[in-house]
Amino acid sequence: MITLLATSAIAHPDIDPVAIKLGPLAVHWYGIMYVVGFLAFLFLGKMRARRAGSPVTPAQVDDMMFYGALGVVLGGRLGYVLFYNFDKFLQDPVILFKITQGGMSFHGGLLGVTLVAWLLSRKYKIKLLEIADFIAPLIPVGLGAGRFANFLNQELWGKPTDIPWAVIFPKSGDGIGRHPSQLYEMMLEGVVLFLILWIYSRKPRPAGRLSGMFLLFYGLFRAFVEFYRLPDQHIGYLALGWVTKGQLLSLPMIVLGLILIGYSFRQGGAGKQGAT
Repeated sequence: MITLLATSAIAHPDIDPVAIKLGPLAVHWYGIMYVVGFLAFLFLGKMRARRAGSPVTPAQVDDMMFYGALGVVLGGRLGYVLFYNFDKFLQDPVILFKITQGGMSFHGGLLGVTLVAWLLSRKYKIKLLEIADFIAPLIPVGLGAGRFANFLNQELWGKPTDIPWAVIFPKSGDGIGRHPSQLYEMMLEGVVLFLILWIYSRKPRPAGRLSGMFLLFYGLFRAFVEFYRLPDQHIGYLALGWVTKGQLLSLPMIVLGLILIGYSFRQGGAGKQGAT
C-alpha cells in the first residue's frame, strides 16, 4: 500500500517486478501489460471491424494482432539498441538478443508495426492509410499499460520535485521525491490519446486523419512529458540542457502527423476508413 512520508512525498510500493512465480516460470508485470495491450487490440479491433464500411474484417484483425505483436517486440528491441545503445551494439552486437536485460523503444516498435501494416496492406489489397487509420485507435491502451509497467518496475522515473504527488522510488537510492513521469505518460499516451481517437473515429473521416492525429498527439504528449522525465543516464541531454533523445525521435512523428492531417483535409470527403 502507498503511504505518505513526512516529506509529503509518496513512497512507491516497491512491488516485485515478477508478478507470478510457478516453479521455474516467472511472469513479469511487463509481460502481463503486453498481454493486456494485445488483448485490448484484439477486442477493440473486432468491434471496429464489425462496423459498417470497415475495410478490415474481424478475421483479419487476428492477423493484425499476431503480426503486429511481432512488429512491436522485434521493432521495439531493435529500436532500443540502435537508438539508445548504438555504441554498445557496435562493441557487442549480441546485446540485440539479450532481451532478459530489458530495453524496448516505442519509436522502434512503431516502425515495426508500420512495416507489418504495409505488408498486410499488400496481402489484403487494402490501402496503407486505411489500415493505419483502422489500427490507430487500438494502440493507446497498450501504450498506457506499458507505462504502468514502467511505474511498477521503477524505471524511467522523473526529475526531483516537491509537488504533493511526488513519488520516492526505492531503486533511486536517494530518497528524493520525483515526478511520476510514467503515470503522466500513462494518462496522456494511454487514456487521453485513446479517448481522442476512439471518440473521433465514431464518425466518417478522410483517409489519413486518424493516423495523422495519432502521430501528432503522441509526439506532442511524449515531448511534453520529457520535460519532467530524466533522460537515459548514458545519453543525457542532447542540446540546450533540455533536449532529449525522446523529443528528437518524436519530432518526425509530429511533422508527419501534420502532413497526414493536411493531406486528409485536402482529400475532402470521407473514404472507406471513415466508416469504421
